[in-house]
Parts: sequence; C-alpha cells; structure tokens
Amino acid sequence: MRQEAIVPDGWVRPGGPPYSPGMRAGGFVFVSGQLPIDPLTREPVGGSVQEQTRRALENLRTVLETAGSSLADVVQLRVYLLRRADWDAMNEAYRELVGSPAPARCAVVVPEMAPGAAVEIEAVALARD
Repeated sequence: MRQEAIVPDGWVRPGGPPYSPGMRAGGFVFVSGQLPIDPLTREPVGGSVQEQTRRALENLRTVLETAGSSLADVVQLRVYLLRRADWDAMNEAYRELVGSPAPARCAVVVPEMAPGAAVEIEAVALARD
C-alpha cells in the first residue's frame, strides 16, 4: 500500500516530535491533531474555545483539501478538550463547520495540552481519487 505525507504549501514544519500534518493511505486521509495555531507562523490563535475550535477545524480542512479531500469526506473526528466546561462552546463552533450527517466522533477531556490550546482535533476522511 502506497503512503503519501500531506503538508499544505507554506506551512511551517511542525516542531517537536517528527510527524506529518496528514497521511494518505489505503483510500483514507489521516489528519494529525490540529491545534488552534496559525500554520504559517506556528503562533496560537483565538482566545475563546469557539475561536480555537474554528481555527483547529480550518487547519484540518486545509490538510484535507491539500490531500484532495474535504470536511464532507470525514468519517471520524476526535476532539480533545482541556476543560469539561468548554463542551457546549466547542459544540457550537463545531456545528458551524461540520456538515450533516455528522461524522462519528469521540470527544474527551485531557489534563494537558500545548501551551495556549484549549482544543485539538484529528480526523479520518475518505480519500478522493
């Protein structure tokens, strides 16, 4: 099976451990956890969890579109939240950007995240040929 790393044009390579923003393999696109950062500068974006959720989903959409896919092709999302109190606010922004039918989803609260981040979102989507 052929695998292809997905890195949108102009994105600064991720720091820290080596990984690709996305991988295309076996008819799917796997998108690494997207943080609420500007992918061109790697600086945090947004103060509220709604703004951060929108930014993380926009980053996710960019990786998908670079792979020739889209948010409409997502079959599963995983959402990681820093605080349980942000659940409703995250869902409000999530509904704005994720279409219907909504993909399968797992959402969990985690004790620590990247500095300044209140949310991280990863996905699996169908790859278009």
